[in-house]
Amino acid sequence: MIPDPPGAHQIRPHLLPTAQPFLGIDSQNSKDQLALRQWEEQGELLLPLTFLLLVLGSLLLYLAVSLMDPGYVNVLPQPQEEAKEEQTAMVPQAIPLRRCRFCMVLQPLRARHCRECRRCVRRYDHHCPWMENCVGERNHPLFVAYLALQLVVLLWGLYLAWSGLRFFQPWGLWLRSSGLLLATFLLLSLFSLVAGLLLASHLYLVASNTTTWEFISSHRIAYLRQRPGNPFDRGLTRNLAHFFCGWPSGSWETLWAEEEEEERDGSSQAV
Repeated sequence: MIPDPPGAHQIRPHLLPTAQPFLGIDSQNSKDQLALRQWEEQGELLLPLTFLLLVLGSLLLYLAVSLMDPGYVNVLPQPQEEAKEEQTAMVPQAIPLRRCRFCMVLQPLRARHCRECRRCVRRYDHHCPWMENCVGERNHPLFVAYLALQLVVLLWGLYLAWSGLRFFQPWGLWLRSSGLLLATFLLLSLFSLVAGLLLASHLYLVASNTTTWEFISSHRIAYLRQRPGNPFDRGLTRNLAHFFCGWPSGSWETLWAEEEEEERDGSSQAV
């Protein structure tokens, strides 16, 4: 075996310009790995990962609200709906259940026809153009959760944008260097304000067991027009439990009848 000549394993001087870029890449990769390892040891990677998880959760909630059934009233009669018709007999005759002139189905209490979806929706709240879907009995809790999570993401992004702004003079130079970041901050501020107002309004409606449609059009709704207050309000705790957990369960017709009976008992005792 012929031994290698001396200096065969060394980089020759005329090859140094070619090898320097590769040596620089290796050193940069090692520095990045060392920085990531230091951030991991100090727990600084937890915040970015948490932010990404919040964004992912917000996206999943958006897809769930926009794609799921909001609580459409079935056009074809089903056995379980026939049982509910017995409960509708408990509703006072002054407030008869109306038949939808578009779907030709008997609308339960708190249901409304959506012209965009062309269906009747149980406990109709509103039609959201951003979701391209109705917000109703089934997806309203997820919609509130989406607003809360989206608000957290927006406020976090707002904090990151504000922390990146460094004010200095002259202002013209600062505006050219930080104009995009400033526009991002203003846009996130607007979105955060809108999301916060929407979340606050929906939490208020949930706490009082009412919907956006009922709150705005109470003077036009037959089962609300002839009553001084909200017949579905059962107190803050029970309203929240029913909205988020579905407890206590039961139809709105039964709840209406119970409220009517309590009012009659109270008036009879007063006499």
